[in-house]
Amino acid sequence: MVVFSGTGFVANGLHVCGLSWSPVYLIDADRPILFEAGFTCAWKINEQMIRSALGGRQPEMLFLTHVHWDHCGGTAYLKRAFPGLKIAASEKAAAIMKRPNALALMKDLSASVIPKVLRIEGVDTSLVSSEPFLPFDIDTVLQDGQAISMGADLTVQVLATPGHTGDHLSYYVPEKKILVATEACGAQDRTGYIVTEFLIDYDMYLRSLKRLAALPVEILCQGHHLVFVGEDTVKDYFARSIREAEKLKDHVFDLLLAEEGDVEKVMARIKSEQYDTNPYLKQHEEAYLLNLRTRITHLAEKRLKGSKGDR
Repeated sequence: MVVFSGTGFVANGLHVCGLSWSPVYLIDADRPILFEAGFTCAWKINEQMIRSALGGRQPEMLFLTHVHWDHCGGTAYLKRAFPGLKIAASEKAAAIMKRPNALALMKDLSASVIPKVLRIEGVDTSLVSSEPFLPFDIDTVLQDGQAISMGADLTVQVLATPGHTGDHLSYYVPEKKILVATEACGAQDRTGYIVTEFLIDYDMYLRSLKRLAALPVEILCQGHHLVFVGEDTVKDYFARSIREAEKLKDHVFDLLLAEEGDVEKVMARIKSEQYDTNPYLKQHEEAYLLNLRTRITHLAEKRLKGSKGDR
């Protein structure tokens, strides 16, 4: 099994830029492209690594999988650094970027991660920005099934993969067999545990996961920390991710039964198993708990509907 866990060149023209915790993926081709924008505070680190990889060339398009703060945070600043850069995302993402409450949350969470980033070993703290998250416009609205030509040797296929969020897109580059799926494929942490990342709908998430697993992939880019390299490695990862998703649902159902439906108690037990036992760099606790509550509440509602349907 080959797992890339740092930054720099991976294979097939792919570079991991910035922080592996919340990376920007760069595919170096005749018309270079980016995927994700990372934390707001890391935009200077991202810019420096992108320029180093490309020399005097400029990236042409930035594809966003979804507009969570840790995936789109540096977008406005990267567009300022590379004025010709076009931003591409889903129609739902474009709508989210017009919601004042969503933008306020992105700004708050972006600021809250700065102290943790400053403590990462090896980070040049002079490049960690204190500038606030800024909203941005989507230049190109993408739809499921589109194929975006980026020259004779590069095509980006757009796949709607809802479940983690409603606006989530994944991107497949067939010429290089690279898949940028981020949270649609789950997220293996540094302990080896795969976090099941549905936030809006478990069944949608599982369908999206199985759709992605059917693709011929040699390089799989998840949302944080790790890139999986090699066809067998990717197949193994998808099989494990599907198993973990199904196992988590059953485990939460069992805990809800044991705790008489008390979501807070179930959250505490899941946190003690998943989050508290992870000694490595991990998601900010506030964001983790926000997402965990959403997942547990959704499964509680799903279980309740299922029990009513059995009557």
